[in-house]
Amino acid sequence: MTLLPWPLPSPPHWHVDWQALQQFDWIAAMKHCPQDPVHHAEGDVWTHVRLVCESLASLAVWRSLPEPQRELLFVAALLHDVAKPVCSRHEDGRITSRGHSQRGAVMARRILWEHDVDPLLREHICSLVRYHQLPFYLIERADALRSLLRISQSTPCGLLAILAKADALGRTCRDREGLLTRIALFEEMAREQSCLSGPWPFPSPLSRFEYFRRDDRDPRYKAHDSSRCEVILMCGLPGSGKDTWLREHVAGLPLISLDEMREEVGVDPGEAPGELLQTARERARVLLRTASSFAWNATNLTRDLRAGLVDLFTSYHARVHIVHIEAPRHALLSRNDARERPLPPRVIERMLGRWDVPDATEAPIVEWWENDRAFVRRSPPASSEVQP
Repeated sequence: MTLLPWPLPSPPHWHVDWQALQQFDWIAAMKHCPQDPVHHAEGDVWTHVRLVCESLASLAVWRSLPEPQRELLFVAALLHDVAKPVCSRHEDGRITSRGHSQRGAVMARRILWEHDVDPLLREHICSLVRYHQLPFYLIERADALRSLLRISQSTPCGLLAILAKADALGRTCRDREGLLTRIALFEEMAREQSCLSGPWPFPSPLSRFEYFRRDDRDPRYKAHDSSRCEVILMCGLPGSGKDTWLREHVAGLPLISLDEMREEVGVDPGEAPGELLQTARERARVLLRTASSFAWNATNLTRDLRAGLVDLFTSYHARVHIVHIEAPRHALLSRNDARERPLPPRVIERMLGRWDVPDATEAPIVEWWENDRAFVRRSPPASSEVQP
């Protein structure tokens, strides 16, 4: 598996091969998306993205990185504003695109998944897209430290700073120097917190989880494990292999399966009415009251949905173990076609439009699996060499 099928700018000329990019419809959408001239006097979104990619390719710090990191950043630069066409609105004579970073991470995930990009590389790119604006204003936020430590759990802050620098240089605006100054402050803060090139080192995975759940926690606090049982929270697209994983790894563990419950009440695949979810939660409470470990099996594709379940389980002193399962596109669609009741394409499309892979902050234990291979989020190759 590789990154996207176009060449990376390389020495001695470092040219960007724009001709190789014309085939993608998400690029066509950016060409027709205007931007607010106050922040982007250079023109439409695609004009900006081209300038960002060319600015990135001209940076000495980017050229000095190992090729895997150069590729991560270049693809992130291409995709960082991919959601602006669906998020842009005209409001009071201005053009806004609120939410495009978070939506862009989801769109980037689908694009990269459809190109069979390695999941670890894909998720580093998606994190860069998700957080690409934060270096512009993080230093001014009341929760600056918490936000910085959260970012560091997903992607090296040094790489994010390089992307933000290219983003600032690839635009025409009056406050470009101010943006560059704030990026420099972001870098300095990350350096002071020892998370410029890797994740901030929490005392334990449980400490990390508790820190992001509670506003009053010190990140250096070593949390005490008071769990009475464990809940395995499965997540992943239909056909990714969740049932297989459960059979092979925790056979015999009590199971709450939304698919099985749908069969019981005759609900169409892909649908989860409120009554069904409420019944599933009540079954979970029965097990939690007796401190019984179990598995909760459903797609659980969004961060908000997982957070609600994690809150329920931890309120009964259960330790949550998230297991994310995925499969390459061709395998997943083939498995769906082979189902007795395959999901309609429109349902899969809807799910892909909200697919948000869990990160290390969501539970004490977060595992990713693909094709019977376990892998965990880690820093990109040679991240320790990042010194913007």
